Amino acid sequence: MVKVAAIQMVSTPVVDENFASARRLVAQAAQEGARLVLLPEYWPIMGMNETDKVAHAEQIDVGPIQQCMADMAREKGIWLIGGTLPMAASDENKVLNTTMVYDPQGEHVVRYDKIHLFSFTKGAESYDEARTIVHGTRVGSFDAPFGKVGLSVCYDLRFPELYRAMGDCALIVVPAAFTYTTGRAHWEILLRARAIENQCYVLAAAQGGTHPNGRRTWGHSMLIDPWGDIKAVLPEGEGVVAGDLDPAHLQRVRESLPALKHRKL
Repeated sequence: MVKVAAIQMVSTPVVDENFASARRLVAQAAQEGARLVLLPEYWPIMGMNETDKVAHAEQIDVGPIQQCMADMAREKGIWLIGGTLPMAASDENKVLNTTMVYDPQGEHVVRYDKIHLFSFTKGAESYDEARTIVHGTRVGSFDAPFGKVGLSVCYDLRFPELYRAMGDCALIVVPAAFTYTTGRAHWEILLRARAIENQCYVLAAAQGGTHPNGRRTWGHSMLIDPWGDIKAVLPEGEGVVAGDLDPAHLQRVRESLPALKHRKL
């Protein structure tokens, strides 16, 4: 058994405020025994304007956001999957929306740049991440002591081919900032589908509340097992969602219903 945790936040435009919240919640997760902790998408900044994050873009292994994550991983002796942060892109007016992973020594082991960029328009509600974000191009994963971990972010959840491209994972993570509208309709069913079809655990860390910029996010951070059962969930507000990864249970699911072995395409 390995305990994992997802951090749910209601991030603000003030980076230092978000650092303080993340440190407190990660410390809580570690105190509860989590060996791997996942932060949500946009955890360091949810700006008043979508362009605000560009000013906080960091180069690889340089900058206060990455330093904060490395310190948390090392101080708590955990694997830390850092939700997303803005990383410098080839277009100086845009960023990459990047997940950075740190080992228990605080060393950066892998990065994943979000591939699929969200856009949505319904009445007065409108989003278009491509205005300020550059698409990533490479599938991301890493090997943890308990098995392979697949990396995805928010809107990636709607593209099952990405998860097939990861290969055989024990755990898939989904840091997110789903809107209230789309989250209420699709968040849970998509997460459970990814767990069921890939026969692995899914850990999702969300933004969950009304932010100073007026945006409302859906929350419902959760841990789902390989059978598609929700093991833990937090509907709204900041907090920690934790639960165990049971390799024996994962193996039983795959042996009783060997769907992965039955694939033809």
